[in-house]
Amino acid sequence: MDKKVVFITGASRGIGLEIAKHFIDNNFFVVSTSRSEFNISDALKSDDCLHLPLDVTNREVLSGCLDHLKEIQKVPNVLINNAGITKDQLFLRMKDEDWDDVIQSNLTSTFNITKLFIKHMVKARYGRIINISSVAGLMGNPGQVNYSASKAGLGGFTRALAKEVASRNITVNCIAPGFISTDMTSHFKDDELDNILKQIPANKLGDPKNIADLALFLGSEACDYITGQTISVDGGLYMS
Repeated sequence: MDKKVVFITGASRGIGLEIAKHFIDNNFFVVSTSRSEFNISDALKSDDCLHLPLDVTNREVLSGCLDHLKEIQKVPNVLINNAGITKDQLFLRMKDEDWDDVIQSNLTSTFNITKLFIKHMVKARYGRIINISSVAGLMGNPGQVNYSASKAGLGGFTRALAKEVASRNITVNCIAPGFISTDMTSHFKDDELDNILKQIPANKLGDPKNIADLALFLGSEACDYITGQTISVDGGLYMS
């Protein structure tokens, strides 16, 4: 039986790479992307993978990506929109390009990639779409108006699209990580980290594996009756 194919954006490090490891360990073929070259086979210790250096904000190059995946019969059944950036600044000092770049990378890229593959999923009457958001999109965060807005937008995108495609056996869900131990949190000073931990009932940072475990379930055939949801993985930081 052919392996299911998962397409993961922003998969060269952190949460994206951990998600890729989980899927490769569970008999998926992994197509990963990042803006630069990356040896995904070495990282995953497997040949059942392919890395595409790809700017997911550039629509002109994306059609070529789809043509290539069709040619090698690796159009994905599972899509994980993980690519994202931060350009933090207090709103009064935020430059137009800081806003534009974050919205393009975090929100518009999700539109671009999902648009690329959704027709294939509809035709196949099967698909799993998982958008990696953030707790900042649920509760806001000072200095991250652009980032919080982009991640909140993913929640609306997820709920609306889920309603459109549910009848085609396609689920669309969102994971909202809290503070996870990655490159993005490694710059915290000790006092900053202490203040963060005081806000988290679990009193610890999360591990990328916490996100990958959930992504693997949401991307499985077993997850056919959960859709349109944003699930927080944050140690209790945000409770709606």
